[in-house]
Amino acid sequence: MTVTIYHNPDCGTSRNTLAMIRQSGVEPTVVEYLKTPPDRETVARLVGDAGLTVREALRRKDTPFDDLDLGDPGKTDDELLDAIGRHPILLNRPFVVAPRGTRLCRPSELVLDILDNPDIGPFIKEDGEVVIDAEGRRVA
Repeated sequence: MTVTIYHNPDCGTSRNTLAMIRQSGVEPTVVEYLKTPPDRETVARLVGDAGLTVREALRRKDTPFDDLDLGDPGKTDDELLDAIGRHPILLNRPFVVAPRGTRLCRPSELVLDILDNPDIGPFIKEDGEVVIDAEGRRVA
């Protein structure tokens, strides 16, 4: 099974998602997208396959989102994709591509919906939030 994560190691959500993938028994392909940005076509495919709009895939926090006036509803998808191409930090993360689908894994436990083995055992996020309890039940 091939799983790819578009990962930012400085992001807790991304680190938690990567840990869940690994705990499922899979060593994914890790693309540190700030070091190796995906091309425009890949970004558009990730967004579309995840069932999102380009606007929904934008990250606002700690990015040039406001400086570039990307909240302007008149901005087209092409303009938004151009902005992501110039500033990859604008692409929200982590995107995960797995045989069962593509997701923007925010929150990180959304990755469980696309893993072949979502029964990963107990899992606690870095911040202490329980995702899967000791009995293997997902916690809402």
